[in-house]
Amino acid sequence: MASRKIMLDEEEIPKQWYSILSDLPKPLPPMLNPETREPVPPQALEAVFAKELVKQEASRERWITIPEEVREVYRLWRPTPLYRAINLEKALKTPAKIYYKYEGVSPPGSHKPNTAVAQAYYNMKEGTKRLTTETGAGQWGSALAFGCMLFGMKSTIYMVKASYYQKPYRRVMMETWGAEVFPSPSEKTKFGTKVLEDDPECSGSLGISISEAVEDAVTHEDAKYTLGSVVNHVLLHQTVVGQETQKQMELLDDYPDLIAGCIGGGSSFSGLYWPFYYDKVSGKSPKETEFLAVESTACPKVTRGYYTYDHGDSARMTPLVKMHTLSHMFVPPPIHAGGLRYHGMAPTLCLLKEEGIVKSKAYNQVKTFEAATLFAKTEGILPAPEPAHAIKAAVDEALECKKTGEKKTILFLLCGHGYFDMQAYDDYNSGKLPPYEYPKEKVEESMRKLKALYPWLDVKI
Repeated sequence: MASRKIMLDEEEIPKQWYSILSDLPKPLPPMLNPETREPVPPQALEAVFAKELVKQEASRERWITIPEEVREVYRLWRPTPLYRAINLEKALKTPAKIYYKYEGVSPPGSHKPNTAVAQAYYNMKEGTKRLTTETGAGQWGSALAFGCMLFGMKSTIYMVKASYYQKPYRRVMMETWGAEVFPSPSEKTKFGTKVLEDDPECSGSLGISISEAVEDAVTHEDAKYTLGSVVNHVLLHQTVVGQETQKQMELLDDYPDLIAGCIGGGSSFSGLYWPFYYDKVSGKSPKETEFLAVESTACPKVTRGYYTYDHGDSARMTPLVKMHTLSHMFVPPPIHAGGLRYHGMAPTLCLLKEEGIVKSKAYNQVKTFEAATLFAKTEGILPAPEPAHAIKAAVDEALECKKTGEKKTILFLLCGHGYFDMQAYDDYNSGKLPPYEYPKEKVEESMRKLKALYPWLDVKI
C-alpha cells in the first residue's frame, strides 16, 4: 500500500530560505518613481518596511539564514505533512499519482504564518511597536495577528469589506489574538473616507486595503507596514514549503511532473515551486517539471491582464512595479475566494510567465467548488476556496492522464483549510454561486485609465 502521509522530523525544518533573484533568466525590472520614472532605491522602502526585510527584498544572496527564534516558532506546526491523494486518484480512475502539501495545519490555518512570523520578528528586533496590513479572505490578517501576539506587538488589520462580512469568524480569530480589525474601506484613514464618500456601498479591494494600511503606517511613528504576498521577501519566506516537499518526495523516490498552485499575489505557489525551479536551473531536476499558476476568472490578471508598470495600491502611495495587472483601479466582484481578489501579481512570477517558464490557467468559482467538493468527499479535508483552484487544475491533469495512459506525478499546494468558508460552501450547495468571469471590456477600460495617467507606459489595448 502506498504511503498516504509523509512526515518529517522537526530537525528537518529548513535552516535557510531560498531567494530566486540570482537565478532568474533576466534581471527583475526595478521599481520606479512614477514622477521621475527613475528606479526607487531599496532604502526608500525603509519608510514602511523593517530594514532587514528591505535588505532581503533586494538581496542577491541565494540562501538566507532563518533566525533560530523564527525556527522555534515554526516548530509549532512545521514540518507540514505531504499527502498522497489515493482516494482522489481512485475516484478519478487515473494512472497519475497526486500529492498535496498541506499548510492548513498551522494555527491560523494557512501558509501565511511562514512569513508573518518572520516579519513580526524582524520588526520587533528593530523596535517597532505596531504592524499594519491588509487582508482579503482573512488568512493573512490572521497570520499577522498570530505573529504579532507571539512577539508582543500590536496589529491593525484592514480587511476587505466583502470578506469582513462573509467571514466573521476570521475577524474573531484576529481579535482573539489581539488585533484591531476594520472593514475596508473605512473611516479610519483619509483614503478610506474618500472612497466611501465616492461610493458608500463599496465592497472593497485589496488595493484599497493596502492604501489604508500604508497610510496608517506612514502617519504613525510607532508603526510599520507588512505585506502578505507579491514582494520578494515575502515569497522567499514561503520557500520552507517547497524545501520540505523536496525532502518528502525524496523519501518516496518520486519527483513531480507538474506543480500547481493558486495565485492571488503569488506567495503560496512561489513558496512551493521556487525550490524546484532551483533544481531545474542548477541541473539537479530529474524531470522537465511544469509549473502551473491557477487563478480566478473573476480576477484574471495573469491570463487576461497586461504586463506593465502599475501601483500595488489604489491610492498610488506605492512605487510602480512591473507585473501582470488589471490596474490599481480594479474593484473585483465579491467572490468567495477573497485571497485571489488582488489586481496585481508577484513580479518574479510575472517575469517567469513572460519567459514561458510558468504557465497559467483560470477557472470560475463554480468549477473550483465542484473540485473542492470532490476533494472533500474523497480526502476528507474541506479546502479553502483559493487552493480549490489548484485542486481543479490537478483533477483536470489527472483526467487527461486517464485519457492518454500517462503516469504523471502531480503535486499541488493545499495552502489552507476552508473551515471559515461555510457560507461559500452553503452558497455552492444551494446553487447560489455564479460562475463569474470578469469582462474583457472592463479590463480594457481600466487599462485605458492607467495609460491616461502614465502615457509613457508600453500598453497596447
